Amino acid sequence: MKLKSKFFLYFLLLPIIGIAQENPFQWNISSSKIDSGSYVVTLQAKLAPSWHIYADTIADIELDGLSIVWDNPDIQKSGDLRVSPEPSVIKDPVFDNKQLKVYNGEFTLTQEVHITGIVPESMQVEIHGFASNNEEFVPIEETKTVHFEGGTITASSEQLKLTGVDLSNPRSPCGDETETGQGLFTIFLLGLIGGVIALLTPCVFPMIPVTVSFFTNRASNKKQAVSNGLLYGFFIFLIYVLASIPFHIIGNVQPEIFNNISTNAWLNVFFFAVFIVFAISFFGYFDITLPASIAGKADAKSNIGSISGIFFMALTLVIVSFSCTGVILGTLLVGTASEGAWSLTIGMAGFGTALALPFALFAMFPNWLKSLPKSGGWLDTVKKILAFVELALAFKFLSNADLVEHWGLLKREVFIGIWLLISIGLGLYLFGWLRLPHDYKGQKISVTRKILGLLSFAFALYLAQGLTPTSRANLKAISGFPPPLSYSIYGNSHTDENRVEPHVTNDFEKAKQLSAAENKPILIDFTGWACVNCRKMEEHVWTKPEIAALLNERFTLVSLYVDDREKLAPAERFIYTFPDGREKDIRTIGDKWATFQTENFRKSTQPLYVILTPEGKLLNNPIGYTPNAKEFQEWLICGLEAFEKK
Repeated sequence: MKLKSKFFLYFLLLPIIGIAQENPFQWNISSSKIDSGSYVVTLQAKLAPSWHIYADTIADIELDGLSIVWDNPDIQKSGDLRVSPEPSVIKDPVFDNKQLKVYNGEFTLTQEVHITGIVPESMQVEIHGFASNNEEFVPIEETKTVHFEGGTITASSEQLKLTGVDLSNPRSPCGDETETGQGLFTIFLLGLIGGVIALLTPCVFPMIPVTVSFFTNRASNKKQAVSNGLLYGFFIFLIYVLASIPFHIIGNVQPEIFNNISTNAWLNVFFFAVFIVFAISFFGYFDITLPASIAGKADAKSNIGSISGIFFMALTLVIVSFSCTGVILGTLLVGTASEGAWSLTIGMAGFGTALALPFALFAMFPNWLKSLPKSGGWLDTVKKILAFVELALAFKFLSNADLVEHWGLLKREVFIGIWLLISIGLGLYLFGWLRLPHDYKGQKISVTRKILGLLSFAFALYLAQGLTPTSRANLKAISGFPPPLSYSIYGNSHTDENRVEPHVTNDFEKAKQLSAAENKPILIDFTGWACVNCRKMEEHVWTKPEIAALLNERFTLVSLYVDDREKLAPAERFIYTFPDGREKDIRTIGDKWATFQTENFRKSTQPLYVILTPEGKLLNNPIGYTPNAKEFQEWLICGLEAFEKK
């Protein structure tokens, strides 16, 4: 029995499931001092009746035994883990009655540790393992805080609190108090565009005649036909909106959870792999289909009662079309996740609207089908064009992971070079010089394909400028998609006098010292490695001569990356306590600055710009993405004038 693949989905859903289910495990962790630098860590566990936890790690069934782990190289285990009482042996029905050692009831684990260097006042430990009650099999992922007697508080929650920030009373009222990021209408429009693209895919377009067939003769009069069509469209819309509900539940955990989702390296790598697979499928090398049983069950239900049948017909459409729409929805998920749950819901609503409207109309007026072009070669061309687009987007996801983890795999010029090759490949395909599955020699090439091919080659020429070592070739038309100009194979050298470099990166305390020494206000740039709008601001707005002069000469500019996954030094990690008593382990640079932003400025989207005095007093209202250079300049000048009033 292979557990890793079987329970991968459970791991993804665990945060949601955990909210709805009572935890059958209770944990209490403490430590006692032996001598200088040596402690005994004690974990007391109490399990609900009928539950047991697996004690041993067994490689051949990929079963991990109960363990306590921590991410601090200064803390080393001394001796073996001790257990009281000893685990019992059972014949486990989950593993075909194999004899396994398990813990049940109440038991205690003790582990002696030795700490080199500074002993922390506290640290977080993780409890890993698997448990079962012979019916359910669940992973254990618990985080607990252990305190050390005589430990030193090297970093604390106080580091993230700015006592001088009063958002309701800045020194000057200029600025923008609205939520930063993309507007909801823009997100709805992006979802709408995604839905329109999905309509042209080979999975969705052929469903139109199926819809017409289902609704033909189903209504006894025109009024009922209109009613059925509207209901059908509403159900399609509703299914997509309901798909966003779990993210509202997750969103109650912490405000930056969506930013963590959109910038999570392994999620982005997962989407990279998914997009590559979908692209290869769209090229025609194989077909991706959901198991027939899933679609079949929904389709079978579509024949029952009127309203229920229409709902299941809508569900059938969503399921059957998933092999083409899933990749578009994935892009929407990652692209809007950092904006919050409501933004995702609005995006899904736009997507559902674009799909629902034409299907509802064809359900109401089935004769319209005669005016549609027949499925055929043009759909295959659309499918393969989308394959090239998906291939390009795949590398955007890989780039996000590369940036936040600092792997150095996709420097700016490498990324642009890959897009250039994809553009050339698309042009060759559109002119018929590159043949893919189902293409044939001598195939007639339409004028439309030739025009698109010329545009593809023109785009490749445009991209070629980005391979030069000069920072002037910053490809503003696609800014935000390639890595930033500073992430280059040529290093940080540049020739553009209007280029703006942060005076300090990821060090707010150093920025305060520099600000005080130079008597300049602090401009905080809350940004992210994977933030598209941040790159647009840096490459479109900051490079304006009048703005570059202000940023370089009149401010102490500090850029704080909220998605940076680099670990803080052990002495700099700490447990942040929120006003409501919740705790958060500040373990990475991104953890620190994301929490710093949300706790002091009540916003979790990027970019966010804040102007402070060297003492940390708020000079004007923070603002977010401001593509209008004049507005951004006026806001900067307003902050300077407020600073000079003192």
